[in-house]
Amino acid sequence: MIPAANLLAFVGAAVLIAVIPGPGVLFVIGRALSYGRRAALLSVLGHSLGVLAILGLVAAGLGSILAASAIALSVVKIAGALYLMFLGAQAIRERRSLRTAFEAKLEPMDQRRALRQAVLVGVTNPKAIIFFSAILPQFVDRQSGAIPLQMLLLGVLFLVIAVCSDSVYALAAGSARNWFARSPRRLEAVGGAGGMMIIGLGASVAVSGTTN
Repeated sequence: MIPAANLLAFVGAAVLIAVIPGPGVLFVIGRALSYGRRAALLSVLGHSLGVLAILGLVAAGLGSILAASAIALSVVKIAGALYLMFLGAQAIRERRSLRTAFEAKLEPMDQRRALRQAVLVGVTNPKAIIFFSAILPQFVDRQSGAIPLQMLLLGVLFLVIAVCSDSVYALAAGSARNWFARSPRRLEAVGGAGGMMIIGLGASVAVSGTTN
């Protein structure tokens, strides 16, 4: 059983990390602006599933290996950055189809495709590796049971908080997109802006190596 003091301290840290807009939040906002609320919420879910996979690996001990290997971490970072830039370019390329899709009241992106892409973004998330392998263990009590189980419980708690926070951002950005959609030209412009945001995110990840 995780001590109450550790749990409360972790919740405070998790809320602070989750609510401050980071690259992960920008990814969700970019999806909301380009494709709407549904795609953004699916991106929140998919990204969380990808991060959950990282959590499982970290709890099993592999996260420490990656965190200690500059080469392995750099590979993950570059892979994630390139994939984000690919998604941003794709959103820009498809921006002209947003007007038709909106007028037909159809989602421009297939739901499974949106979910699959977001999972890949989550899996290639170097900040998740750093957070789960370096920060999360600080809240574990070695006298309170199995360490991997405690890490899993704390990690899942963090993901719940992050999903709630990211969903608020997704809904807010989706509402902004709906306002822009009143003008077809504005809708096309905001679709391109969402793509540029994701490309910029990919570039920042490549330079800084941080993503949420």
